Amino acid sequence: MVDADVSWQIGSTAVHGTLVRPEGLGPFPGVVMVAGSGPTDRDWNSPLLPGTNGSARLLAGALARAGIASLRYDKRGTGPGGPATLQAMMGRVSMQSFADEVTGAAQTLAAQDFVRRDRIFGLGNSEGTLHVLNHQVGAPEIPFAGLVLAAPPGRPVGAVARMQLAEQAAALPNGDALLTVYDAAIARFTAGEPTAPDPALPQGVQDLLHSLEHPANLPFARELWLADGAALLPRVDVPVLVIIGKRDIQVDWQADGEPLQRAAAGRANVTFRFPEHANHILKHEPRERSQLAAAEVQAGYNAAGAGLDPEAEAAIVEWIQAHV
Repeated sequence: MVDADVSWQIGSTAVHGTLVRPEGLGPFPGVVMVAGSGPTDRDWNSPLLPGTNGSARLLAGALARAGIASLRYDKRGTGPGGPATLQAMMGRVSMQSFADEVTGAAQTLAAQDFVRRDRIFGLGNSEGTLHVLNHQVGAPEIPFAGLVLAAPPGRPVGAVARMQLAEQAAALPNGDALLTVYDAAIARFTAGEPTAPDPALPQGVQDLLHSLEHPANLPFARELWLADGAALLPRVDVPVLVIIGKRDIQVDWQADGEPLQRAAAGRANVTFRFPEHANHILKHEPRERSQLAAAEVQAGYNAAGAGLDPEAEAAIVEWIQAHV
Protein backbone atom coordinates (compact mmCIF):
# COMPACT_ATOMS: atom_id res chain seq x y z
CA MET A 1 0.00 0.00 0.00
CA VAL A 2 1.33 3.44 -0.96
CA ASP A 3 0.05 6.76 0.44
CA ALA A 4 0.42 10.00 -1.51
CA ASP A 5 -0.65 13.57 -0.79
CA VAL A 6 -2.93 15.14 -3.40
CA SER A 7 -4.81 18.42 -3.74
CA TRP A 8 -7.28 20.12 -6.06
CA GLN A 9 -8.69 23.61 -6.44
CA ILE A 10 -12.23 24.82 -5.89
CA GLY A 11 -12.22 28.46 -6.91
CA SER A 12 -9.59 30.27 -4.86
CA THR A 13 -9.40 27.50 -2.24
CA ALA A 14 -7.57 24.16 -2.17
CA VAL A 15 -8.66 20.78 -0.86
CA HIS A 16 -5.93 18.48 0.47
CA GLY A 17 -6.16 14.72 0.81
CA THR A 18 -4.47 11.34 0.93
CA LEU A 19 -4.57 8.92 -1.97
CA VAL A 20 -4.01 5.24 -1.13
CA ARG A 21 -2.87 2.79 -3.80
CA PRO A 22 -3.03 -0.94 -3.04
CA GLU A 23 -0.18 -3.29 -3.85
CA GLY A 24 -0.25 -4.62 -7.40
CA LEU A 25 -0.71 -3.32 -10.92
CA GLY A 26 -4.40 -2.52 -10.94
CA PRO A 27 -6.52 -1.00 -12.22
CA PHE A 28 -8.36 -0.95 -8.91
CA PRO A 29 -11.83 0.12 -7.86
CA GLY A 30 -11.73 3.28 -5.79
CA VAL A 31 -13.55 4.88 -2.88
CA VAL A 32 -14.01 8.56 -2.03
CA MET A 33 -14.31 8.85 1.75
CA VAL A 34 -16.23 11.81 3.19
CA ALA A 35 -15.98 12.82 6.85
CA GLY A 36 -18.80 13.63 9.24
CA SER A 37 -19.77 16.83 10.99
CA GLY A 38 -17.67 19.50 12.61
CA PRO A 39 -13.95 20.14 12.10
CA THR A 40 -13.31 16.50 11.17
CA ASP A 41 -10.24 15.93 9.01
CA ARG A 42 -9.34 13.37 6.34
CA ASP A 43 -8.61 10.67 8.94
CA TRP A 44 -11.87 11.45 10.80
CA ASN A 45 -10.00 13.04 13.67
CA SER A 46 -11.30 16.20 15.32
CA PRO A 47 -9.59 18.84 17.48
CA LEU A 48 -12.74 18.72 19.62
CA LEU A 49 -12.00 15.11 20.60
CA PRO A 50 -8.84 13.51 22.01
CA GLY A 51 -6.83 10.99 20.03
CA THR A 52 -5.65 10.65 16.45
CA ASN A 53 -6.69 7.05 15.72
CA GLY A 54 -9.21 8.07 13.08
CA SER A 55 -11.54 5.52 11.51
CA ALA A 56 -10.98 6.75 7.94
CA ARG A 57 -7.27 5.99 8.07
CA LEU A 58 -8.00 2.52 9.44
CA LEU A 59 -10.70 1.92 6.84
CA ALA A 60 -8.41 3.07 4.01
CA GLY A 61 -5.93 0.44 5.12
CA ALA A 62 -8.60 -2.27 5.17
CA LEU A 63 -9.72 -1.29 1.67
CA ALA A 64 -6.15 -1.31 0.35
CA ARG A 65 -5.56 -4.81 1.70
CA ALA A 66 -8.65 -5.87 -0.25
CA GLY A 67 -7.31 -4.31 -3.46
CA ILE A 68 -9.40 -1.12 -3.31
CA ALA A 69 -7.88 2.35 -3.76
CA SER A 70 -9.19 5.31 -1.78
CA LEU A 71 -9.06 9.07 -1.46
CA ARG A 72 -9.88 10.82 1.79
CA TYR A 73 -9.57 14.56 2.30
CA ASP A 74 -9.72 17.45 4.74
CA LYS A 75 -12.91 19.40 4.35
CA ARG A 76 -12.13 23.03 3.68
CA GLY A 77 -11.91 24.67 7.09
CA THR A 78 -10.18 21.62 8.61
CA GLY A 79 -6.63 20.31 8.49
CA PRO A 80 -3.42 22.38 8.54
CA GLY A 81 -4.67 25.21 6.31
CA GLY A 82 -8.21 25.11 7.62
CA PRO A 83 -8.50 28.36 9.58
CA ALA A 84 -7.29 30.55 6.72
CA THR A 85 -9.52 28.75 4.22
CA LEU A 86 -12.52 29.06 6.52
CA GLN A 87 -11.95 32.78 6.76
CA ALA A 88 -11.88 33.01 2.97
CA MET A 89 -15.18 31.09 2.78
CA MET A 90 -16.98 33.13 5.43
CA GLY A 91 -20.67 33.33 4.53
CA ARG A 92 -20.24 30.98 1.54
CA VAL A 93 -20.25 27.58 3.27
CA SER A 94 -23.26 25.63 2.02
CA MET A 95 -24.47 22.14 1.23
CA GLN A 96 -23.40 22.81 -2.35
CA SER A 97 -19.88 23.78 -1.28
CA PHE A 98 -19.50 20.39 0.42
CA ALA A 99 -20.90 18.59 -2.63
CA ASP A 100 -18.30 20.46 -4.70
CA GLU A 101 -15.56 18.94 -2.52
CA VAL A 102 -16.94 15.44 -3.16
CA THR A 103 -17.08 16.14 -6.89
CA GLY A 104 -13.45 17.31 -6.88
CA ALA A 105 -12.41 14.20 -4.99
CA ALA A 106 -14.19 11.93 -7.49
CA GLN A 107 -12.51 13.69 -10.42
CA THR A 108 -9.10 13.48 -8.73
CA LEU A 109 -9.46 9.78 -8.02
CA ALA A 110 -10.75 9.07 -11.54
CA ALA A 111 -7.68 10.79 -13.02
CA GLN A 112 -5.32 8.20 -11.50
CA ASP A 113 -4.15 5.65 -14.07
CA PHE A 114 -4.39 2.82 -11.53
CA VAL A 115 -8.07 3.49 -10.73
CA ARG A 116 -11.10 2.22 -12.63
CA ARG A 117 -13.06 5.33 -13.56
CA ASP A 118 -16.27 3.29 -13.85
CA ARG A 119 -15.93 1.72 -10.42
CA ILE A 120 -15.54 4.61 -7.99
CA PHE A 121 -17.74 4.43 -4.92
CA GLY A 122 -18.74 7.13 -2.43
CA LEU A 123 -18.45 6.38 1.28
CA GLY A 124 -19.73 8.96 3.74
CA ASN A 125 -20.00 8.94 7.51
CA SER A 126 -22.81 10.72 9.34
CA GLU A 127 -23.17 14.21 7.82
CA GLY A 128 -20.81 13.05 5.07
CA THR A 129 -23.52 10.68 3.82
CA LEU A 130 -25.62 13.72 2.87
CA HIS A 131 -22.76 15.19 0.84
CA VAL A 132 -22.22 11.88 -0.98
CA LEU A 133 -25.95 11.71 -1.76
CA ASN A 134 -26.03 15.33 -2.95
CA HIS A 135 -23.09 14.66 -5.27
CA GLN A 136 -24.87 11.68 -6.79
CA VAL A 137 -28.21 13.41 -7.39
CA GLY A 138 -26.49 16.42 -8.97
CA ALA A 139 -25.76 14.70 -12.32
CA PRO A 140 -21.97 14.81 -11.81
CA GLU A 141 -19.32 14.20 -14.46
CA ILE A 142 -18.06 11.24 -12.38
CA PRO A 143 -21.10 9.53 -10.84
CA PHE A 144 -20.44 6.95 -8.17
CA ALA A 145 -20.93 3.30 -9.05
CA GLY A 146 -22.44 2.79 -5.61
CA LEU A 147 -22.74 4.44 -2.21
CA VAL A 148 -21.81 3.34 1.29
CA LEU A 149 -23.81 5.35 3.83
CA ALA A 150 -22.32 4.84 7.28
CA ALA A 151 -24.49 6.20 10.10
CA PRO A 152 -26.76 8.29 7.84
CA PRO A 153 -29.55 10.38 9.37
CA GLY A 154 -32.90 8.91 8.38
CA ARG A 155 -34.71 11.97 9.72
CA PRO A 156 -34.03 15.69 9.36
CA VAL A 157 -30.70 16.46 11.05
CA GLY A 158 -32.47 18.80 13.45
CA ALA A 159 -34.67 15.94 14.64
CA VAL A 160 -31.61 13.74 15.23
CA ALA A 161 -29.95 16.52 17.24
CA ARG A 162 -33.08 17.00 19.32
CA MET A 163 -33.22 13.28 20.09
CA GLN A 164 -29.66 13.44 21.39
CA LEU A 165 -30.50 16.49 23.51
CA ALA A 166 -33.71 14.90 24.83
CA GLU A 167 -31.77 11.88 26.07
CA GLN A 168 -29.51 14.21 28.06
CA ALA A 169 -32.39 16.38 29.28
CA ALA A 170 -34.22 13.32 30.62
CA ALA A 171 -31.69 13.20 33.46
CA LEU A 172 -32.48 16.78 34.54
CA PRO A 173 -35.36 17.71 36.88
CA ASN A 174 -36.47 20.50 34.51
CA GLY A 175 -35.62 18.66 31.31
CA ASP A 176 -39.02 19.07 29.61
CA ALA A 177 -39.05 22.81 30.25
CA LEU A 178 -35.53 23.19 28.85
CA LEU A 179 -36.53 21.31 25.70
CA THR A 180 -39.44 23.72 25.22
CA VAL A 181 -37.06 26.67 25.46
CA TYR A 182 -34.65 24.97 23.07
CA ASP A 183 -37.43 24.28 20.57
CA ALA A 184 -38.39 27.96 20.58
CA ALA A 185 -34.79 28.98 19.86
CA ILE A 186 -34.56 26.48 16.98
CA ALA A 187 -37.85 27.73 15.55
CA ARG A 188 -36.37 31.21 15.45
CA PHE A 189 -33.22 29.86 13.81
CA THR A 190 -35.02 27.99 11.03
CA ALA A 191 -37.14 31.12 10.40
CA GLY A 192 -33.96 33.10 9.77
CA GLU A 193 -34.10 35.00 13.04
CA PRO A 194 -31.49 35.20 15.87
CA THR A 195 -31.69 32.21 18.19
CA ALA A 196 -31.51 34.43 21.30
CA PRO A 197 -30.90 31.42 23.58
CA ASP A 198 -32.43 31.63 27.04
CA PRO A 199 -29.77 31.89 29.80
CA ALA A 200 -31.59 29.05 31.55
CA LEU A 201 -30.30 26.62 28.93
CA PRO A 202 -27.11 24.69 29.80
CA GLN A 203 -24.01 26.45 28.50
CA GLY A 204 -23.29 23.65 26.05
CA VAL A 205 -26.71 24.07 24.45
CA GLN A 206 -26.28 27.84 24.29
CA ASP A 207 -22.91 27.29 22.59
CA LEU A 208 -24.56 24.97 20.04
CA LEU A 209 -27.20 27.56 19.20
CA HIS A 210 -24.62 30.31 18.83
CA SER A 211 -22.49 28.09 16.59
CA LEU A 212 -25.42 27.41 14.27
CA GLU A 213 -25.83 31.09 13.49
CA HIS A 214 -22.13 31.98 13.37
CA PRO A 215 -21.30 33.57 9.98
CA ALA A 216 -18.74 30.81 9.32
CA ASN A 217 -21.54 28.22 9.36
CA LEU A 218 -24.15 29.99 7.25
CA PRO A 219 -26.07 29.35 5.09
CA PHE A 220 -24.94 25.74 5.60
CA ALA A 221 -26.30 25.26 9.14
CA ARG A 222 -29.87 26.15 8.16
CA GLU A 223 -29.70 23.87 5.12
CA LEU A 224 -28.23 21.05 7.18
CA TRP A 225 -30.86 21.31 9.90
CA LEU A 226 -33.56 20.35 7.40
CA ALA A 227 -31.49 17.82 5.41
CA ASP A 228 -32.87 14.28 5.47
CA GLY A 229 -31.13 11.17 4.14
CA ALA A 230 -34.44 9.34 3.72
CA ALA A 231 -35.65 12.07 1.36
CA LEU A 232 -32.52 11.82 -0.80
CA LEU A 233 -32.21 8.03 -0.95
CA PRO A 234 -35.08 7.42 -3.44
CA ARG A 235 -33.41 9.81 -5.89
CA VAL A 236 -30.34 7.54 -6.17
CA ASP A 237 -30.51 4.61 -8.59
CA VAL A 238 -27.10 3.00 -8.00
CA PRO A 239 -26.52 0.23 -5.43
CA VAL A 240 -26.40 1.46 -1.85
CA LEU A 241 -25.16 -0.04 1.42
CA VAL A 242 -26.68 1.53 4.53
CA ILE A 243 -24.78 0.59 7.68
CA ILE A 244 -25.75 1.76 11.18
CA GLY A 245 -24.18 0.18 14.25
CA LYS A 246 -26.36 -0.84 17.16
CA ARG A 247 -23.90 0.88 19.51
CA ASP A 248 -24.32 4.21 17.70
CA ILE A 249 -25.60 6.84 20.16
CA GLN A 250 -25.71 9.70 17.64
CA VAL A 251 -27.76 8.03 14.91
CA ASP A 252 -30.21 5.34 15.96
CA TRP A 253 -30.33 2.08 14.02
CA GLN A 254 -34.11 1.90 14.48
CA ALA A 255 -35.28 5.54 14.59
CA ASP A 256 -33.10 6.39 11.57
CA GLY A 257 -32.87 2.96 9.99
CA GLU A 258 -36.63 2.46 9.66
CA PRO A 259 -37.33 5.66 7.64
CA LEU A 260 -34.44 4.74 5.36
CA GLN A 261 -35.84 1.25 4.89
CA ARG A 262 -39.24 2.71 4.02
CA ALA A 263 -37.57 5.06 1.54
CA ALA A 264 -35.84 2.06 -0.08
CA ALA A 265 -38.93 -0.15 -0.18
CA GLY A 266 -38.96 -2.29 -3.32
CA ARG A 267 -35.31 -1.51 -4.13
CA ALA A 268 -33.35 -4.76 -4.45
CA ASN A 269 -30.09 -2.82 -4.83
CA VAL A 270 -30.25 -1.18 -1.39
CA THR A 271 -28.71 -3.28 1.38
CA PHE A 272 -29.01 -2.65 5.12
CA ARG A 273 -26.56 -3.83 7.77
CA PHE A 274 -26.83 -3.17 11.51
CA PRO A 275 -23.62 -4.48 13.13
CA GLU A 276 -24.17 -5.46 16.76
CA HIS A 277 -21.11 -3.71 18.20
CA ALA A 278 -20.31 -0.82 15.81
CA ASN A 279 -20.49 2.76 17.06
CA HIS A 280 -21.05 6.00 15.12
CA ILE A 281 -17.62 5.97 13.48
CA LEU A 282 -17.57 2.18 12.89
CA LYS A 283 -15.33 1.41 15.87
CA HIS A 284 -15.97 -1.68 17.99
CA GLU A 285 -17.94 -0.98 21.18
CA PRO A 286 -18.35 -4.00 23.51
CA ARG A 287 -20.68 -2.30 26.02
CA GLU A 288 -24.47 -2.32 25.74
CA ARG A 289 -25.99 0.83 24.28
CA SER A 290 -27.84 1.51 27.54
CA GLN A 291 -24.49 1.71 29.33
CA LEU A 292 -23.06 4.37 27.03
CA ALA A 293 -22.85 8.04 27.98
CA ALA A 294 -22.37 10.44 25.08
CA ALA A 295 -19.45 12.45 26.47
CA GLU A 296 -17.54 9.36 27.58
CA VAL A 297 -18.05 7.50 24.31
CA GLN A 298 -17.14 10.41 22.05
CA ALA A 299 -14.00 11.08 24.09
CA GLY A 300 -12.90 7.53 23.32
CA TYR A 301 -13.76 7.49 19.63
CA ASN A 302 -10.17 7.94 18.49
CA ALA A 303 -8.35 6.44 21.47
CA ALA A 304 -5.17 4.56 20.61
CA GLY A 305 -6.66 1.13 21.31
CA ALA A 306 -9.97 1.64 19.49
CA GLY A 307 -10.23 -0.53 16.37
CA LEU A 308 -12.75 -0.82 13.59
CA ASP A 309 -15.65 -3.12 14.29
CA PRO A 310 -14.85 -6.37 12.43
CA GLU A 311 -18.47 -6.92 11.35
CA ALA A 312 -18.78 -3.38 9.99
CA GLU A 313 -15.41 -3.51 8.23
CA ALA A 314 -16.20 -6.85 6.59
CA ALA A 315 -19.66 -5.66 5.50
CA ILE A 316 -18.19 -2.63 3.70
CA VAL A 317 -15.29 -4.45 2.04
CA GLU A 318 -17.39 -7.41 0.93
CA TRP A 319 -20.18 -5.17 -0.42
CA ILE A 320 -17.76 -3.13 -2.52
CA GLN A 321 -16.07 -6.28 -3.81
CA ALA A 322 -19.48 -7.67 -4.78
CA HIS A 323 -20.22 -4.58 -6.86
CA VAL A 324 -16.93 -4.28 -8.74
